[in-house]
Amino acid sequence: MQYTTLGRSDLRVSRICMGCMGFGDASRSQHTWTVNKETSRAIIRRGLDRGINFFDTAIAYQNGTSEQYLGRALRDFARRDEVVVATKFLPRTNEEIEAGVSGQEHIRRMLDRSLRNLGMEYVDLYIYHMWDWQTPIEDIMDGLNRMVQAGKVRYIGISNCFAWQLCRANDFAAREGYAQFISVQGHYNLIFREEEREMAPFCRMEQIAMTPYSALAGGRLVRHPGQSSRRLVEDSYARLKYDGMADADAPIIRRTAEIADRRGVTMTEVALAWLLTRVTAPIAGATAVSQVDAAAKAADLVLTPEEIAWLDEPYVPHPLAGVMAQNTPANARAPHVWTAGPSVF
Repeated sequence: MQYTTLGRSDLRVSRICMGCMGFGDASRSQHTWTVNKETSRAIIRRGLDRGINFFDTAIAYQNGTSEQYLGRALRDFARRDEVVVATKFLPRTNEEIEAGVSGQEHIRRMLDRSLRNLGMEYVDLYIYHMWDWQTPIEDIMDGLNRMVQAGKVRYIGISNCFAWQLCRANDFAAREGYAQFISVQGHYNLIFREEEREMAPFCRMEQIAMTPYSALAGGRLVRHPGQSSRRLVEDSYARLKYDGMADADAPIIRRTAEIADRRGVTMTEVALAWLLTRVTAPIAGATAVSQVDAAAKAADLVLTPEEIAWLDEPYVPHPLAGVMAQNTPANARAPHVWTAGPSVF
């Protein structure tokens, strides 16, 4: 495994981050493909054995049970100072807004709940899961800074935002002497590259780490054309993000498969190796131990410039999809808009 520094922090992280969205009690989720505690523990332990020290979860994942599974496994299999743990908080609910709960208080409450779930005294990276259109960014940055000062958070990150939003937030934090976002977790992979327009150049200029989610496009960059899986069939949210552009994406998926076959590696390794040429640490989810091995191997796969150019060439612009398409000011009164909804295409 290779390691790097996360943005301008002193966090030393593996180049592959284990995504924990697939862990948790399926009865407390809209996802049917999540894995139970025992399987989660086996996957986490294998990740640690393969050198992965960076883990990403969220309070939204299976109503906090993903955090619980991760926290218990790390307590059993690793020392706290050997791992980097990231979790995320959701926007204020309508009920909180009507009750007058401030953005600062909302963050404190959500973080305390996450820490209880994890069984930890602090998190290394606390991530603003999606833009809260009903809460001033000044309140968000103030609330996060208070948690850093309290020692409950080492660094802060943001997810699902536009470059202008990240710029505005960090500019305000810099003026006030607050903690700034050191990382951004956006939707970015071989078949969805819209982050390259503004976010990627901005992050390079500001030394902000990119740790993209959906690195394998919900399994589409893992299987040869025509192959299926339970995840591809049952993950309605991934279908929402990708089905509308499936014909345009097909040539890229075919080329990924062809390179994998020529190199004698998995498609997972090729897709992640491509992403590793552009970001700090892609988030690779796993619901089986074998998937951990393929993701870990990607850190050692070096694609040639010709292979990278061949993978790049078929891409066409995509419309916004998923959280970024759904979480708009018009939908602001429905804070948890990351769940599956009508197609955006």
